[in-house]
Amino acid sequence: MGHPDPRAEVREFLSSRRARVTPEQAGLPAYGGKRRVKGLRREEVALLAGVSVDYYVRMERGHLAGASEGVLDAVGRALRLDEAEREHLFALARAAGPGPRRRSTPPTAVRPVVQQVLDAITDAPAWVRNGRHDLVAVNQLGSALYSPVLADPVRPANTTRFLYLDPAAKEFFVDWDRVADDAAAMLRLEAGCASHDRRLIELVGELSTRSEVFRTRWASHDVRYHRSGRKRLNHPVVGRLDLDFESMELPSEPGLTLNVYTAAPGTPTADGLKVLASWAATRDLAQNP
Repeated sequence: MGHPDPRAEVREFLSSRRARVTPEQAGLPAYGGKRRVKGLRREEVALLAGVSVDYYVRMERGHLAGASEGVLDAVGRALRLDEAEREHLFALARAAGPGPRRRSTPPTAVRPVVQQVLDAITDAPAWVRNGRHDLVAVNQLGSALYSPVLADPVRPANTTRFLYLDPAAKEFFVDWDRVADDAAAMLRLEAGCASHDRRLIELVGELSTRSEVFRTRWASHDVRYHRSGRKRLNHPVVGRLDLDFESMELPSEPGLTLNVYTAAPGTPTADGLKVLASWAATRDLAQNP
């Protein structure tokens, strides 16, 4: 996979979002007869956004350079974009224009003080990842929890590569299909902001070449935030863990996100984390006598 074509990215994203919205959802009259297009027509999007048909057609052909925030907002409302999709549209517009772009190469290391913060979190698995889903830094419990991911000798370890290319992933992630959807959508969102990141292009190319499932999800052009929720894992040592997670961007480390997994006190998963911590301490002692 070479560098993506910005116009093609815009065209496919806008046309895929337009296809999801029915006239009824948009509050437009649906006249009789079979429609030749799925979802809204370009003319209907232009009407809803308050722009000329020619202008919207030009946008959907990939010409976003010069589009104002007001126009992008109006198109986003017409297409019923959610927060992540709206951010993606704005990122595609920034990439099309001459203005400054976000850092195109996410960091692959953290400052020592960030590692100190991770190591100070002793009762919960925690790690820092970049937008490519590389595991940049982990604490002891995070390393133990994601030991199947870290077993891959390729560095940096990457959760999405593990998810799509390692057969063990379907056993490790209880909700593999949902996690796979989220991972591809998160990478697509990152690609809109960092379209010139060579390593991201290489990762998407590798996954597209080796995984038909990834190719299908990537072609959907879905984008998604992944800020909090629940992750259900089958750990090879301690068994089933139902974990709550929070993802927090690090303002002092642009492009990096801190992930922390916890469990409510008194639950089987909380007990499982204690067993995992004991196993991690024993393992690390054996590896570093």
